[in-house]
Amino acid sequence: MNNAQKDITSWADKSGSFKRQVSSFRDIIEPNGQFPPEKGRYHLYVSLACPWAHRALIVRQLKGLEDFFDVSTVHPHMLEKGWHFAKSSENPAPQSEHSDDTFPAATVDNLFGVSHLRELYFKVEPDYQARFTVPVIWDKKTNKIVNNESSEIIRFLNTAFNDQLSGEQQSLDLYPKELQKEIDGLNEWVYNDINNGVYKSGFATTQEAYEAAVKPLAEGLEKVEKILSDGRDFLIGGRLTEADVRLYTTIIRYDPVYYVHFKCNLGLIRHDYPHLHKWLQRLYWKNPAFKDTTNFEHIKEHYYYSHKHINPNRIVPYGPNVDIEPLEE
Repeated sequence: MNNAQKDITSWADKSGSFKRQVSSFRDIIEPNGQFPPEKGRYHLYVSLACPWAHRALIVRQLKGLEDFFDVSTVHPHMLEKGWHFAKSSENPAPQSEHSDDTFPAATVDNLFGVSHLRELYFKVEPDYQARFTVPVIWDKKTNKIVNNESSEIIRFLNTAFNDQLSGEQQSLDLYPKELQKEIDGLNEWVYNDINNGVYKSGFATTQEAYEAAVKPLAEGLEKVEKILSDGRDFLIGGRLTEADVRLYTTIIRYDPVYYVHFKCNLGLIRHDYPHLHKWLQRLYWKNPAFKDTTNFEHIKEHYYYSHKHINPNRIVPYGPNVDIEPLEE
């Protein structure tokens, strides 16, 4: 077994604090580069449960790139060998003693038919020793991983294919030059305190590490609530930007998962953060790219089933399939 995949509890340092790894593959798709923007050349690997992969799916749909990138979706159970794919004729045997390897919307590996995501990492780097994460952009021409860092993937998806798009999808800019400084500033503390803050809280292995993470998380949520208190639809500049995408994928998972599973019981978004809740509802109900890519079944199944050190009996809460309240304005 790869050392990096032993157990989620091994992802904490000696103080008990969760440490997120730095992504290993950092090339980009760009004109005249090693990986040019060619329609159909690239494949996107995702989990519908993962907030980082969710970013890429949202931007793919916002920019109208569904025909540019085909997709393989892992099973929501992340077990001993990491993410695995649904059972296929090429891989008929169960991938784990804990999983039946079938789940709605999970697919086979549509490129190679492998059973686990890790096999793709090893194809590129046989001695790979880090975690096997999603999203992954795979280049079908060179059989290489282009990038597995979500923040960079959504940046190049935002612009790289514009010459092949038209209308609103071409003109949509999620990182406009005049707002970049403000977006970068907000992204920095939202990532540290909220996006990664829920993980630092949930994966902490000491009380001190937990409190060191959950208190900045509480402050971050209050800060966002204040920003949105004027009733705005978007975080920055009166328009949809990557800042909204990056925050959305955490907040949509907050009430169904993080509040209980990660001990982030500072308050429910739907009850205790009214402006943040309204912002979330508007994105979900008014924009298909957010609603269509949100799969609550995968989200709940993954977290509650996969994290055995937090939920030893792997009991998945019974609840609504669409875990967000209707928008009333």
